[in-house]
Amino acid sequence: MLPLQVTGIVVGIIVLYLLSCIRVLNEYERGVIFRLGRVLSKPKGPGLIFVFWPIDRMVRVSLRVIVHDVPSQDVITHDNVSVSVNAVLYYRVVDPMRAILEVEQFHFATSQLAQTTLRSVLGQAMLDELLAERDTINQRLQEIIDEHTDPWGVKVSLVEVKFVDLPEHMKRAMAKQAEAERERRAKVIHADGESQAATKLREAAETIEGHPMAMQMRFLQTLVEVGAENNTTLVFPVPLELASTFLNPSPNGNGKPRWDEPSPSHGKPVDTGALR
Repeated sequence: MLPLQVTGIVVGIIVLYLLSCIRVLNEYERGVIFRLGRVLSKPKGPGLIFVFWPIDRMVRVSLRVIVHDVPSQDVITHDNVSVSVNAVLYYRVVDPMRAILEVEQFHFATSQLAQTTLRSVLGQAMLDELLAERDTINQRLQEIIDEHTDPWGVKVSLVEVKFVDLPEHMKRAMAKQAEAERERRAKVIHADGESQAATKLREAAETIEGHPMAMQMRFLQTLVEVGAENNTTLVFPVPLELASTFLNPSPNGNGKPRWDEPSPSHGKPVDTGALR
């Protein structure tokens, strides 16, 4: 009877031990198994695996993309402007074996590498490049960090400069620069409009010069437009040609007035006796 009880106890212990050795890994997880200090040939998972304690030790590694917020870094740009910059880093583990064997705490190592690379790359860039060529800087950061993390089995997929904090005096200077640029564009556009208007007026004058009646028609059209505004005062300009008609009414041979005919007294002797 005693041997049967001992056997049952032993079997129960073995069953409990086997149950405690069971591990379940999710689809996005892999397990690096160390057996007596030596790593097995390849990672385990996903699904149900056995870890025989105490001779086995398992390290879980997630294969999902990790989003890391790079802390704000004080950077002096190439043109000696002090700015505060932070970024966001996207990376994932592509080789769990190297991520565990080649580096201690690959998350911390990747974070520190991102901070130092951010300071180094932005320190070589001008302020205008940092503000206007953000895509180029992001690409350069991604290539440098990915090159250094590749031996660790870590793939950096994206680096984005998230925020650039400028000093207050630089913000005011940039605001003045933008305002001056807008004023310059406005003046150029206004001058260009004046030049085009002058060109069109010259063309119109040349057209009207060959058709004198066109000036009269335009004059009458202007009177109609002015009268439509319900004005109480109407300015009626009189052309000089019309005034010369009344000043020099002598007709020529065909009954029409001559604009350049001399006065009737021109060319005739003056009776000086009548003036005495």
